[in-house]
Amino acid sequence: MPALTIALLQLDPPGHDLDANRRAGEAACRRAKALGADIALFPEMWSNGYETAVPFGGAAENVYRHPDLWRGAAPVEVPDHRVVWRGEPVAADSPFVAHFRSLAAELGMAIALTYLEAWDGPPRNSVSLIDRYGRPVLTHAKVHTCAFSVPEAALTPGDSFGVCTLDTAVGEVRIGAMICYDREFPESARALMLAGAEIILTPNACDLERNRIAQFQSRAYENMVGVAMANYAGPGWGHSVAFDGMAFGPEGARDMLVVEAGEAAGVYPAVFDLGALRSYRRRETWGNSFRRPAVYGSLTDPAAADPFVRVTSEGRQPAR
Repeated sequence: MPALTIALLQLDPPGHDLDANRRAGEAACRRAKALGADIALFPEMWSNGYETAVPFGGAAENVYRHPDLWRGAAPVEVPDHRVVWRGEPVAADSPFVAHFRSLAAELGMAIALTYLEAWDGPPRNSVSLIDRYGRPVLTHAKVHTCAFSVPEAALTPGDSFGVCTLDTAVGEVRIGAMICYDREFPESARALMLAGAEIILTPNACDLERNRIAQFQSRAYENMVGVAMANYAGPGWGHSVAFDGMAFGPEGARDMLVVEAGEAAGVYPAVFDLGALRSYRRRETWGNSFRRPAVYGSLTDPAAADPFVRVTSEGRQPAR
């Protein structure tokens, strides 16, 4: 079976200029197509970027704390989302998204486009997967927003993890998505695997140090899925990475790494052997083969006990 190529668009962080971001994004997609990509994957929040958000200094770390840590501390309030996100959110049917729909159809290449999505109330941090015919086939809003800090405390979190069947030049592929902080919770990738995902796309915007990369590798290993993550370029950033999910081969343990970028901006192709991955998933023991869901009841218990209790200065706990 032919390989599936996902282009990791490791780009410089966008500023507060929607048209400039559209042009830069289009250029990156055209480069991805020239490199033979079936899917182009943007880093997180490409439409507006985090440069758009009003900086609030130390408040970013103080929205939620352990109750003991509020003693003697001044209260912290989350500003209104219209103040935080100075850049206009864009709707799923906006000209910005429509432009990339047309581009996907022109190039015959799927595009995983990220944007600050206009919503009823605070906006969402979203990725829309547009197929090679220009049709949106999946939209995922970040479920685990960084609600402990501004600016993401001023977002509406998503409420599900969806999977779609993507028609590509190499056949149909089951694709899921999670965004940045979502990947730090094993339940995110597990839910996507259980929904049938073979490949998980992950837009990202943070420093990808070795522990986070190892964590991402674990998501591939434990679920027997391919994972691809695109991050912003720059010192302390970069390291967009992909793992193929196949930890063992005929010779024993193998390196699952497909590609890892450095810190420089660029388009980095990640090639996945779907035939090998599907064969591996049929014969190996991870994923959903030997799970025992009947004993996992505590995973859906919304209560938090010490030392994991976090509250606002008014005593409100994070939504669960």
